[in-house]
Amino acid sequence: MLRYTCHDLFLKLNSFFKGKVFKKPLRQGPRRKIWGFTPNIFFLGVVSFLTDISSEMIFTLVPLFLANVLGYGTMIVGVVGGISESADALLRIFSGWVSDRIKKRKMLAVVGYSISTVAKPFMYLASTWGAVLGVRFSDRVGKGFRTSSRDALIADSSSPFERGKSFGFHRMMDTSGAVIGLIITAIVIFMVQGRGLELGLETYRRLVLIGIIPAALAVFVLVRFVHEQKVIQSVGSSSRPGFNLFQLVRAFDIRFKIFLVVMALFTLGNSSDFFVILRAQDMELSVFQIVLMLIAFNASYASISLPAGRLSDRLGRKRLIVLGWGVYAGIYLGFASAAELWQIWLLFIGYGIYYGLVEGVARAFVADLVPPEKRGTAYGIYHGVVGLTLLPASLIAGWLWEAYSPAATFYFGAALAASALIGLVFFVKE
Repeated sequence: MLRYTCHDLFLKLNSFFKGKVFKKPLRQGPRRKIWGFTPNIFFLGVVSFLTDISSEMIFTLVPLFLANVLGYGTMIVGVVGGISESADALLRIFSGWVSDRIKKRKMLAVVGYSISTVAKPFMYLASTWGAVLGVRFSDRVGKGFRTSSRDALIADSSSPFERGKSFGFHRMMDTSGAVIGLIITAIVIFMVQGRGLELGLETYRRLVLIGIIPAALAVFVLVRFVHEQKVIQSVGSSSRPGFNLFQLVRAFDIRFKIFLVVMALFTLGNSSDFFVILRAQDMELSVFQIVLMLIAFNASYASISLPAGRLSDRLGRKRLIVLGWGVYAGIYLGFASAAELWQIWLLFIGYGIYYGLVEGVARAFVADLVPPEKRGTAYGIYHGVVGLTLLPASLIAGWLWEAYSPAATFYFGAALAASALIGLVFFVKE
């Protein structure tokens, strides 16, 4: 209590000597921290940790389930990956806008995580690509409800000087959950089918049953330990436009609009990660080996995310994103030309480095570019642009794979990444 009193006294004296009229500072939540983070940041990280354990066990092997168990080709894999990744795009925009209107970020997050949790058990019964798409679509609808409001809540719960650190921690926890989920997946695969080259139905169904448990725990943690955060209103901002997409986009700063265009260009070459998994199997790797590589990918992702977030707080977000996109272009060129097993291992690790450098930092960059009361809408538009672009990206990737070669898919992605990198450097101001 004495610590808080001294802190408040310091703020009063500081305000007085600057000649400003003192106003009691708005407290954004409890001052106690867990591992150096506010409770909201910490527990949102736990929620993502548990959710990703579940999602990695159930959805990461969907391309192999479609190809090995159900017998579909890469075009169907591309359709399922593209539609499911894009399904939530408009919903993310709408839910982000709603969270700004009602200022209830947590409520929408709870709805989203709950929808995904309810959908996951139905993968146990899926026997056609349409059923897989339906379950995956429902899961992504849940993600559409939660993602924008959750990211806005993370931004609201952290100071501008620790925003990169907060998003980096969240990405680290999210991806650490993926590592644990994939380790469990590898154990189940090894116990049920050994080192078989193709995924079996019984193996996949066991993964679904186990994966339901952490998903339910995530919803419990969110409801019990995460709290709504008061949204600060910018000075002079009082307009509350209706849900008109063009008006919503027009209301933002030109920097944010250009960043969206550059992100769309990059994403057009960043097809579903289903194709990275299929590329590994194309090199005659077993399912067990692919899961081990995914563990390496997520471990490198998790280890880079927090340091990258902290570094972006010091050096600026744009530099980290430029570096990450450069790594991505190099990795995709590597996937196009890889001929040896050890090269695939290194590429998967490098792919994780790209994610660690960019994912959290890009989300923090969005918060830097927009006013606080519009963060939900901004994250909705950002995720919406990425999601909508993923559909044509995955369709193009599937077509290039079948019409030309697997290498063509990755050459295309590398070329667009290089183009987007140039656009970010020259046209987006930090």
